[in-house]
Amino acid sequence: MSPEAFDAACRALPGVTMDIQWGADHVYKVGGRMFAVLGPAEHGISLKVSDIAFEALVENGAARPAPYLARARWVRFDSLAAQDDAEMADWLANAHALVAAKLTKATRRSLGLAV
Repeated sequence: MSPEAFDAACRALPGVTMDIQWGADHVYKVGGRMFAVLGPAEHGISLKVSDIAFEALVENGAARPAPYLARARWVRFDSLAAQDDAEMADWLANAHALVAAKLTKATRRSLGLAV
């Protein structure tokens, strides 16, 4: 997946904003809460996953616990280029849904998300 395709996949999700934080990281958010981060160094990415996906991805070596965010069940893929576009788009949609589900009903409604 290219950085441009990653950006397009994130921005295609409802209510998404992107900020540049921590120097040059592209931080994608829904309702002010982050669900994915695209880092500048070798285009590594971090994103929120379910508890089961966290265990499976880390155990099989596909990803590693994300620095500073592993406790919240975030994983890091070291190479964006090595990721399949469709599979990564699914991971991003899942990360978005996990974070959006924790928003208040009023916030979800204001973003046009299902309540």
